[in-house]
Amino acid sequence: MDQIGIHLTLLIGPTVAVPAPPTVMEALSSVEVSHSDDRQSGFQIMFTIGRSGPLDLLDYPLVANPLLKPFNRVVIIVTFNAIPRVLMDGIITHQQMAPSDKPGASTFTITGEDVSVMMDREEKSVQHPAQDETLIALKLIASYAQYGLIPMVIPPVVIDPPIPIERVPVQQATDLQYLKQMAERYAYVFYIKPGPAPLTNIAYWGPPERFGLPQSALTINMGQATNVESFSVSNNALEPTLVSGQIQDRTTNQSVPVQTFASLRLPLSAMPAWLVNQPNVRRRQFRDSGLNAMQALGRAQGITDASVDSVVAEGQLDAIRYGTPLQARGLVGVRGAGYLHDGIWYVKRVTHQIKKETYKQKFTLTRDGLGSITPVVVP
Repeated sequence: MDQIGIHLTLLIGPTVAVPAPPTVMEALSSVEVSHSDDRQSGFQIMFTIGRSGPLDLLDYPLVANPLLKPFNRVVIIVTFNAIPRVLMDGIITHQQMAPSDKPGASTFTITGEDVSVMMDREEKSVQHPAQDETLIALKLIASYAQYGLIPMVIPPVVIDPPIPIERVPVQQATDLQYLKQMAERYAYVFYIKPGPAPLTNIAYWGPPERFGLPQSALTINMGQATNVESFSVSNNALEPTLVSGQIQDRTTNQSVPVQTFASLRLPLSAMPAWLVNQPNVRRRQFRDSGLNAMQALGRAQGITDASVDSVVAEGQLDAIRYGTPLQARGLVGVRGAGYLHDGIWYVKRVTHQIKKETYKQKFTLTRDGLGSITPVVVP
């Protein structure tokens, strides 16, 4: 499927995905892929279906094709300016057929999620003795090696290894749910990132990736350099939260104060909302129990870190004019929106919408306040 310098490759199969046959690719109408750091990635592929002869009297051939049945694996690769990128490695979970009496208007749609859906099928009651969250995350990810998972686990700043005579971590959830529960304790995220090679995936458990070089700039209202079709910003001043309270340390049995004063995440703005609105920042009481002082401080800091992204930008761009697909879960520069909204942003969510001759992307950006921290945004 060629589209002005873009080539779409579809791999599909029950266990090992292989290139889709020509009959499937010729019927392909559109592809939509969504990536986010707070939910599972998903895909939707629409085909145009029809009947062309006596052999098709029983059913639509594409609908009956065993390659498109639920729980088959799908890999979507986009080659953009001769550079291949794995856009999705997922599992089919849903089918939808919409017949029509108009020629060429009948459609068959398959929908699915990334391979983490296979980690969410069985609730378990499992003990993890003498293992902290980092070791548990590595162990759970390793048990799904058949999906090409490459673990990338970042240890929290505060680690409290459980001593078996004191406590034993118990999992009462699916593996995916438990990985996310552990991540939430430290304002971490867990997601599956497709690639770098087909049939491989990076399983990331750690803080939002707010480091590294920003992607090519999103350009607004700058004549021929403009690559963003729409852009809007909202600022929720009530979002930042500081935490204070006390905890009875389970080790020493002493009452210990618990308080947060700032976010530990790297600032992306010149005027972080939690700092400039300090007198009016929301304050929350710390009410957890059964923890030691270090655990309590880590949980409280996680609540504050998770709340600081009070400024959200949403929009749509033309990937062909942009020159490369915008990637979620990383940084990007914005220019042309004015000093308060220019600068470096975190890309929280991206939806790829691919059709013949078009490649659009909807995006959601976040950061902790207003004002650029860089004098110039690199195009």
